Amino acid sequence: MKAGISGEKRRGEILKLLSAASGPVSAAVLAEKLSVSRQIIVGDISLLRAGGENILSTPRGYLMERPSAGLIKTVVCLHRGEDMEKELNIMVDNGCQVLDVVVDHPIYGQLSGRLLLSTRSDVEKFVCDVAGKQAPPLSSLTGGIHIHTLSCPDLASYDRVLRQLEQAGFLYTKND
Repeated sequence: MKAGISGEKRRGEILKLLSAASGPVSAAVLAEKLSVSRQIIVGDISLLRAGGENILSTPRGYLMERPSAGLIKTVVCLHRGEDMEKELNIMVDNGCQVLDVVVDHPIYGQLSGRLLLSTRSDVEKFVCDVAGKQAPPLSSLTGGIHIHTLSCPDLASYDRVLRQLEQAGFLYTKND
């Protein structure tokens, strides 16, 4: 892509690249492909969102929001920060995608972070990013209690996740 194209055309190219991508695309990659700065891409993404485009921002980059296939379910968990990787692996190992994490903060209400984790590799990268940036997980704000929204291929997968989380001691119950 040649430098100096109009902003409108560049934003059209961003939409094409994100629509064709099989996973998140970082602002740096988009900037390189379109011969502009990362800051230009961030601004373009903001303009596209303001124009109604469903572009998600994840820890690994941008992607177009697509309807989730399968069953959408939630699970409430409680564990220490060092158990995060094990918890997330239980979910992805059973074929579920971890869409987000939500906490119910006493001051700010519901806070959420989009995760979009589907594989052990996704989980490993996420956990490394959290550790590398010394960014505590959202659940640290609520004593470890948090909710995950999952996209599961079927009810059997979700039931396996619940069983394994319970066996690991991560499933939150009213008695906790």
